[in-house]
Amino acid sequence: MPGEIAWGDLLSQIAGGNENSLAILYDSTHRTIYGLALRVLANSEDAEEVTLDVYNQVWRSAKTFEPGRGTVMAWLLTLARTRALDKLRARASRQKNVDRSGVPFDMPSATATPEEQSASSQQRAIVKSALQKLPVEQRQALELAFFHGLSHAELAERLGEPLGTVKTRIRLGMMKLKDHLVIGFNLGHQEAGT
Repeated sequence: MPGEIAWGDLLSQIAGGNENSLAILYDSTHRTIYGLALRVLANSEDAEEVTLDVYNQVWRSAKTFEPGRGTVMAWLLTLARTRALDKLRARASRQKNVDRSGVPFDMPSATATPEEQSASSQQRAIVKSALQKLPVEQRQALELAFFHGLSHAELAERLGEPLGTVKTRIRLGMMKLKDHLVIGFNLGHQEAGT
């Protein structure tokens, strides 16, 4: 497992747009980040959401990390703690909006409008279609990583493939998926506009 020095190098590479470095950082630190979020939130789904949010933020703001202000792990834990507390406050705020009869007020309807249902259905169809266009090996690796939450190391073990092969499949799959999704969403918007 990489340590602080390696994590610092990974952050520099992430700041330069290296997705593989983000995957390595995630694989070596996500359990700690998830553990903190779970302790704060006591809800596994919320903790998973916070963990993903942290690594999305790392991808977007790795350039802002300042080694002189603390360690990489401390930075990651601070991001996780802040996001978890925000989610906890939002949850408490939602609960305050429930009157004594248990009926929520001042909250949007949980039922999607017909337009929202249509848009959501269209988005799901585009994503499903884009996934189907990927080679089987890439699609399988992406589905296991993102829908089943397996780390790269767990994927390599499960698939019986070298770690580098699995990482390459995920990286290539993500690039192809992105291209297919851009095309799919552009076509969807053009059709909706006509």
